[in-house]
Amino acid sequence: MSIDRAVFVFAGFVVLLGIALSLAVHPWWIALSAFAGLNMIQAAFTGWCPAAMLFKALGLRSGNAFR
Repeated sequence: MSIDRAVFVFAGFVVLLGIALSLAVHPWWIALSAFAGLNMIQAAFTGWCPAAMLFKALGLRSGNAFR
């Protein structure tokens, strides 16, 4: 799996987790989904993504987006 795919999977998981927690626990958990969305927008413009750095440190191979 490439870093790009791992970031997409992780971001999708965080968004769905935030939605599920906001429905099951407390509405403020939707902020987790908002944070993930803002981080994706930021990464699209800057190319810097903390999750990509983590996955690179774990040894995943580079994709096209995060080098």
